Amino acid sequence: MITTMRSSRHAIINGLTCRYLEWGEADAPAVILVHGLRSYARTWDPVARVLGQTHRVIAPDLRGRGESSWDPERDYYVNAYVSDLEELTELLELPSFALVGHSLGGSVSYAYAARHPDQVTALVVEDIGPGSSTSTDGANRILREMRETPPGFDSLDAVRAYWRRLRPDITDAALASRIENTVRRTDAGRYEWSLDMEGIAAARLTGDPAGPIDLWACVEALRCRTLVIRGDRSDFLPRETCEQMAHRQPSLRWAQVPDAGHYVHDDNPAEFIRLISEFLAGGAP
Repeated sequence: MITTMRSSRHAIINGLTCRYLEWGEADAPAVILVHGLRSYARTWDPVARVLGQTHRVIAPDLRGRGESSWDPERDYYVNAYVSDLEELTELLELPSFALVGHSLGGSVSYAYAARHPDQVTALVVEDIGPGSSTSTDGANRILREMRETPPGFDSLDAVRAYWRRLRPDITDAALASRIENTVRRTDAGRYEWSLDMEGIAAARLTGDPAGPIDLWACVEALRCRTLVIRGDRSDFLPRETCEQMAHRQPSLRWAQVPDAGHYVHDDNPAEFIRLISEFLAGGAP
């Protein structure tokens, strides 16, 4: 059985409009999916349709993406996203839930789970760990991509070529989703970003003025079952970091997915979904 999306809703969170999607039954165990830096809630569609058979799945568009508001203050930093998630879970009256995060969403998830150990029952982090955003080849690649981001495109073919160049391993279905959810057609016939790419890039390039989140401290503070999923071709999360995290945090396990880079859920969705489904059902990786 494939679960279809149950609803798309909007709420005011920290003064900004937040759009969030839901799948599954309202009384099922809840799981929140948090997307990455240049993504959107619907990147989780294939994952959510499967998890929605057993869970209430909630996926927000982070501020500046999807149908959520762009932040005029450009506060696109981890603490702001954690605060947004705190308000959203309070609004939805969720006493407990599992949390899944990719890349930036993984940093948000580490920080949230560390700060709310009584609320997060299980944590899944996709391809990010301490040091990933500052001292890896992937971090340098993302900074370069941010600096070289075009302001717009002349055609959908140009959009497709852009994402295919950045993401050569992406599946056709995931590429189609990315094209549909990251640009919009202007009256002049060109295509502009539908996410606040300029503001997001500025925040990523300059860094948080309050200082970076200490992910090692977050990892050590975790009190829930935790699974870290790494793509075997990832340039962003080294194997050594996964091994160190498992050594320093007894509740943490990690798994490596073949035929996948930094975007594991896009590159090898079947294996990603298998791992996450089994883990949330109580199994070990």
